[in-house]
Amino acid sequence: MSAENGTPDSTAGSTGTPAGPQPEPIRFFGTTWVDHSGGYTARRAGVAVGSLAAAVVSCLVLRVAYQGLAIADIGSFVTLLTVVMFAVCSALAFRHTWEGFSRRPDPDRQASLRGLLAVGFVGSLLAYFFRSLTEAPGEKLHRAEYDTAREQYEKRTTRRSGNPSKKRRRS
Repeated sequence: MSAENGTPDSTAGSTGTPAGPQPEPIRFFGTTWVDHSGGYTARRAGVAVGSLAAAVVSCLVLRVAYQGLAIADIGSFVTLLTVVMFAVCSALAFRHTWEGFSRRPDPDRQASLRGLLAVGFVGSLLAYFFRSLTEAPGEKLHRAEYDTAREQYEKRTTRRSGNPSKKRRRS
């Protein structure tokens, strides 16, 4: 088993799976990010359009909520506080999501920020949109991990080649 992604290192007979570590699938892309096949470009375009559309719809929902606050006439301070809260949470969610594309997030920190990320969902959607313009979100991180795992596998297999009983002994 590979320590990096928990997949088998060798082929199991006639499964057709190549030996060594297997790439980890990315949401909406599977493993097409490895060689950019299987409609990778179309998927990237679809993810970009989808995340931007979701962000626009989310902003419209927030606009309706803002109008609800204005109709309720709760006061300018609370209205301002609500707008600032959504803006700050969206900025923090954008940064957190963007950094998550280049390194693995800490699970404890991720759990503690769950509420903030839920409030700042527009920032996360925008980060997903901007990243999908250049690559599959998280592709760089997954590619670095996969390349490292492949290099380590190659080193292990080349060291083990040959029959050790036929090795010449030094005198």
